[in-house]
Amino acid sequence: MELPPLILASASPRRVELLRRLKLRFEVQPANVAEVHSDQLTAREACQVNAYRKARAVAKRRPDALVLAADTLVHLDNRLFGKPADLAEAHRMLARLSGRTHEVVTGVCLMRLRRHECHTFVEGTDVTFRKLAAKEITRYLAAINPLDKAGAYAIQDFGDWIVQEVDGSFTNVVGLPIERLQSELRDWPA
Repeated sequence: MELPPLILASASPRRVELLRRLKLRFEVQPANVAEVHSDQLTAREACQVNAYRKARAVAKRRPDALVLAADTLVHLDNRLFGKPADLAEAHRMLARLSGRTHEVVTGVCLMRLRRHECHTFVEGTDVTFRKLAAKEITRYLAAINPLDKAGAYAIQDFGDWIVQEVDGSFTNVVGLPIERLQSELRDWPA
């Protein structure tokens, strides 16, 4: 794969780790833009808008680079679950997801500003939680830091304590759909 200099517009250590699996050389430059969440947008739309805004912020500083940005949300019954503000909200989120199937969506934007090249896509994965007692939720939240994770959980960290089934891309639930990204990068114009 012959790509221009690649920049990951994210401070997420999980996204960095996932991107390293592709054996690509890249830089990390967090976008530092406020995420948009609106009742007027579906989870898929919100993720794509946020990924685009992050990519554009970094691409304006590095217009010749290929900028990769992503945004992940959890949703259930038309309700979006972003990053919880505190442990009490994290507990409420997990209690609401308990025993139910929700969708994790990640919007991805690839942008090379100088050439006016921009491609966004979204990947969805269904995740079914086990039925969780309040004590199990408290134990799980004590084992991870839920405050920087959409839906207040990290499937890669003790996910087997709370998750019953995953239907779709596991890496998408972690924060970057590597299988789809690899395909998109292969098709990126040289």
